[in-house]
Amino acid sequence: MNAMAPTRPTELNGCRVRLTTGPAAAAEARSQVRAAICAWDVPVDLGVAVLLTSELVTNAIRHEPGETVMLVISCSCGQLRVDIHDTSRSLPVLADTPADAETGRGLMLVATLSAEWGVYRTPAGKAVYFTLGFEPDLADSGERGPQGFIRGDGESCTPPGVPPSPLKQPAIPAPRLPRRDGAPRGFAGYVGS
Repeated sequence: MNAMAPTRPTELNGCRVRLTTGPAAAAEARSQVRAAICAWDVPVDLGVAVLLTSELVTNAIRHEPGETVMLVISCSCGQLRVDIHDTSRSLPVLADTPADAETGRGLMLVATLSAEWGVYRTPAGKAVYFTLGFEPDLADSGERGPQGFIRGDGESCTPPGVPPSPLKQPAIPAPRLPRRDGAPRGFAGYVGS
């Protein structure tokens, strides 16, 4: 008798959340990413994931002419990926910012702390993303980076094993549709005009 092992799906988990641009958008995005990481038991540094999410959302709402941005969280192929979609056609630029500058270091943090980051054009504007590779040490120990602390902005970080608040659950996963440009999923595209 021949038995075949079941194939592992390419897309293990994913969700989309529409965020209203404004002061609460970054906090809501952090909560959604935190809830997804905890619910999906993703072995990445929780603190890094929410920090980088906050940076991308803050950049998007600062430069976004529209009323909403889209947060897309996916987990597959050994990595967590977070995309922020907006309607701006302007592409972000990694700047060489002085150490004493009050702004302009967000993308430097994203470039330094992520496994990969990038930007691609969409029919509505653009999307900026980052990925974090799974950390085997976190998977083995059950830890997810800094745990059980209150951030400087007063937002609490729930330790793993404690279910997230029902209001902070990730949104319903979006169906996986083929890309409009025919490129394979995961292909970010080319930066340029």
